[in-house]
Amino acid sequence: MATRSVKKVVGAHNLPKRIRRLNSLPRVDYADQFTLSTDVDAKPERWARAMFGDIPSFTQLLIWRGLLGFRLSRNRSPSTVAGWQIDGCGEDWIRLKATSWFLTGNLLIQRDTRQVSLVTFLHYRRWLGHLVWPLLSTLHRQLVPKILRGSLAKIQAPQ
Repeated sequence: MATRSVKKVVGAHNLPKRIRRLNSLPRVDYADQFTLSTDVDAKPERWARAMFGDIPSFTQLLIWRGLLGFRLSRNRSPSTVAGWQIDGCGEDWIRLKATSWFLTGNLLIQRDTRQVSLVTFLHYRRWLGHLVWPLLSTLHRQLVPKILRGSLAKIQAPQ
């Protein structure tokens, strides 16, 4: 099977206005969008759970809680995805939210009949956000294409 390419857009000003409007942050200090072409028709919440799971994995806890300080739910719940609170949803999107003392983030999963996107929005609540995220953003931009491809494989796998 050929590796599917993932398109990347970095910078809130480079995102379509309809996508920017879906964040719930008071200000966006960082944003990116990764998009995978697919004809798989699945609801946004199913994509989100395929990407991140129901409860955070050890690696997710290490990054999200350990490095970014996000307060995540520890239990499986219909109102969370991998510990992130479901903060909003529409027919073709779902928004997750997590907060730490220095950072607030939204993960937006948006799909249509031809593609699925993962959009990250961050608001730096304190000076530490300005220091920590630029260092971690390189790793983030390497991981997201793998997350998208992996979620496609999970959704396509026989049940």
